[in-house]
Amino acid sequence: GFLYYDQEIQTDTLTGTIAGIENQQLKILGGGKTSLNKLIQQGPILIDFWATWCAPCLKEMVHLQRFHEKYQGYGLTILTINQDSPKSLSKVRSTVKSKKFSFMVALDPNGKMAKRLNAKLMPTTILVDMDGVIRWVHQGYLPGDEEEIESRIQALIGYQEPEPVVS
Repeated sequence: GFLYYDQEIQTDTLTGTIAGIENQQLKILGGGKTSLNKLIQQGPILIDFWATWCAPCLKEMVHLQRFHEKYQGYGLTILTINQDSPKSLSKVRSTVKSKKFSFMVALDPNGKMAKRLNAKLMPTTILVDMDGVIRWVHQGYLPGDEEEIESRIQALIGYQEPEPVVS
């Protein structure tokens, strides 16, 4: 019935893979270039679209920083793709610096990547597996969302929380 219809629409707008953009060059803040293809050689990617003027984005990114520190050893790349206009580059730099974010920040000044991945809202968080398949998309951020994001990351990288020690 209705739910199926709803899902159909969703599948339609969420193209299920990164095909077509996997080789697009991404400019990294602080120099250098990469591509999604290069990154998935190392493991799954969490892609996050954000802007300096988006308060929920910055709140979510504090958690993304934590996940970056906790899971980078498991092959996870956190790739945040900035949506500010080219004029705001210095603002992007100072935001990343003052918040001590050490995950990868890429620039998408024409919103090409955002368009292709259908990121209409900010933040949009997308999990991509090593086959380039989009496994999960989350739009917006509310406090508490980080718990679901983390459990989705864990499922994707096959991470098990250590069992509590019972003495």
